[in-house]
Amino acid sequence: MSRLLTGLGVLAVLVASMTFAGLNGGQRVTLRLGFTTFYRVPLSVVAFGALILGMVIMLLAGISSDLRVRRILRDRLLQEDVDERSRMFVDRAQTSLFDDEEISDEV
Repeated sequence: MSRLLTGLGVLAVLVASMTFAGLNGGQRVTLRLGFTTFYRVPLSVVAFGALILGMVIMLLAGISSDLRVRRILRDRLLQEDVDERSRMFVDRAQTSLFDDEEISDEV
């Protein structure tokens, strides 16, 4: 069901963008970027360019946030490891379940 909704969402965005491009293909605008000005730029190019630029900015912001979260989690894991190693009580009776067994790739 989730794949069906995802596919329908992608299809809806595709149809909407193609409709926008088709209806506004002849519209020309002046694009002022602050340091330069472009005249008679198609409106669909401006809209899709803004969409792509926004996606790239969100990707870069997401990468920054993701790296920060990963650093925090790595630091917490290291701190937990130090805490566990510093405990006085260590259960020496624990054994590994897989020491004597060979793990095979056969199915």
